[in-house]
Amino acid sequence: MRRLGWAMCGALAAVSVLAGCSGGPTEADPSASHRATAAPSPNASSPSPSPSPTPVTYPLRGSGTYSVAAGDSAVLGRSGSLLRFRVAVEHGIDNLPAATFADDVVTILGDRRGWTAGGDVRLQRVGPGRPYDFTVYLVTPATRDVLCGTVFDRYTSCQNGNSVVVNVSRWVHAVPYYAGDLTGYREYAISHEVGHRLGHGHELCPGKGRPAPTMEQQTLGLHGCTAQPWPYPDGKRYAGPSGEYPLVVPTDPKSYYRTD
Repeated sequence: MRRLGWAMCGALAAVSVLAGCSGGPTEADPSASHRATAAPSPNASSPSPSPSPTPVTYPLRGSGTYSVAAGDSAVLGRSGSLLRFRVAVEHGIDNLPAATFADDVVTILGDRRGWTAGGDVRLQRVGPGRPYDFTVYLVTPATRDVLCGTVFDRYTSCQNGNSVVVNVSRWVHAVPYYAGDLTGYREYAISHEVGHRLGHGHELCPGKGRPAPTMEQQTLGLHGCTAQPWPYPDGKRYAGPSGEYPLVVPTDPKSYYRTD
């Protein structure tokens, strides 16, 4: 969402998404039936299971100060104007380092289906002390309202001037319409809000059952479309008619917030 628009949006803090796979079966050894099978050692121990990732936690209102991810990324995109951006995570968001969130943001913005696919813009993440054109923030819900400046909702993300604000509550919990696809929603949130910074306005669902455009307010509903995060899903710009939907904003349960 833009300054007034919605998108899921997001803001200052940094999580990052954004699996692993195992090898396929190997061909059977034809001589195996002629070998004796050794009994397992009574002292052998099973490998310990990998620890579960520590969940990201956050208060309703963070400190209002930020950790900016260090270092520069490669330039994303092949041609067009170069825009540099910082990535910052609000202090108080725990178990999501700025570097991790920054890696996810770069992965999304550098995807072949993302905004650089059009050839009219290149993007590069830069670290502290470097010139930049905008900042991608991951922030707590209450700080979202401060940075977005116009609409008080603590739910959506937004873009306000040179601030692309991602609400950590959406980054961690997404929205019901994405049916458990957290990675897909994160791709949408970054693509939508950065799309506003690049000058794109809100769009409507182009038809029942069709994929939603990136610039549709998918955080608030799909309006007959199906979830779809990318501006160039098949290498060509995919868009809907210009327009906005009524702002009917849900409320997060209190259980999402850490009480400090």
